[in-house]
Amino acid sequence: MSHAPPSRPTSRDVGRLAGVSQATVSLVLGDKWRGRVSERTAQAVREAAQELGYRPNLAARSLRLGQTRTALLVVPALTNEFFARVYTGAAAVAAEHGFGVVLYPSPEGVGPARDPFASARAALDGVIASSMAAEALDAIRGTDLPLVMLDSDPAESGAAAHVNLDIADGMRQMTDHLLALGHRRFLHLSSAVPSWTFDVRARALQERLRSVPDARLHQVSAPLDVPGGREAALRALAAPGPRATAVVCDDDVLAAGACKAVRRLGLRVPEDVSVTGFDDLALATAVEPELTTLSLPAEQVGERGMAALLAVLDGRPPEEGDLPVTLVVRDSSAPAPTR
Repeated sequence: MSHAPPSRPTSRDVGRLAGVSQATVSLVLGDKWRGRVSERTAQAVREAAQELGYRPNLAARSLRLGQTRTALLVVPALTNEFFARVYTGAAAVAAEHGFGVVLYPSPEGVGPARDPFASARAALDGVIASSMAAEALDAIRGTDLPLVMLDSDPAESGAAAHVNLDIADGMRQMTDHLLALGHRRFLHLSSAVPSWTFDVRARALQERLRSVPDARLHQVSAPLDVPGGREAALRALAAPGPRATAVVCDDDVLAAGACKAVRRLGLRVPEDVSVTGFDDLALATAVEPELTTLSLPAEQVGERGMAALLAVLDGRPPEEGDLPVTLVVRDSSAPAPTR
C-alpha cells in the first residue's frame, strides 16, 4: 500500500494559523510589510510560518516579481581579510531580507576582475563593489542593474549609492598622533594600487603636514604586500640625508614590511623609527611590536552596502554619512628620537 507524501504547507495555511489574509503573509515574508501592517501582525505571521515549517517558493516568487533576490559582491581579492569582513556584514543583512550574496573576487588578486556579468546579469538584482575592483564593473555600466560602490569617489557617476569610510579623518588622526610625539620627518609608504581610497590618504597626510612649518614628507610607492613594503622602505630609509623618524603606511601589510626594513638597517621600532598601519587587520597584533593603526568597521561597510542596495531596489533613499575610522595606538609608535 502506497502512502502519498505529506503536502507542504502553503501561504494560505500560514495565513489561517496567524489569522490574516494570504496577501498579508506575502507582504510579511517578502519583507514588504513596513507601513502596511503592524509589527505585532508581522511577528504573528513569522511565528506561524516557523511553526508550520513554511518556506516560500523563491523560484516562483522570482518569476512573479522579476527578482532573483541575489546580489553580487565584487572585491579585488580575498587575501585581505578586510574584504572577507565586508562580505560577512553584507551577507548578514541580506539574510534578514531573504537575499543571497554571491562573492566575486578578482582571479588576478588586487586589481580588475574578469567580466563576471555576461552570463550572470539575468540572475542578479544588483551589484555591490569595492572601488579597488572598479575596472571589473565596466560591463554593467549603462545597464539597468543598480550598483552600490564601497570606499569610492562620491563624485563618480554610474552608481546608485556610495558607502564610504571617513578615510581622510583617519589619516588626520594618525598624523596628529605622530606630530604630538614630536615627529617632523615623515615617510609615506603608499600603495601602488590605483584607487580613490589611497589617493585620499595621500592628500590628507600632505594637507595636514603642510600646516606644520618644520615638517618634511617623502612619499614612496610599493606593491601591496610585505616584500614590496620592505624593499621600498629599505631604499627610502637607507637613502642619503636625514632619515625619517615616522613611516606612515597605507595598509598594515605595508607596515609589516616597513618594520622588517627598519630591523634590517640595524634600527629599532619604535625607538629609532615609528611605523604605523591602516586597517587594523589581524596582522596588526601578530607582529612585534604591535602596530599603531586605524581600525575600519569592515562589517559595517558590508551591512551599509547591502542596506543601500535594498533601499535602491525599494525606491527608498539610502542612508547617508561616512562611517567613522578609529585610531588604535599600540607599541609601534613612540616619541621621536632626540638625537
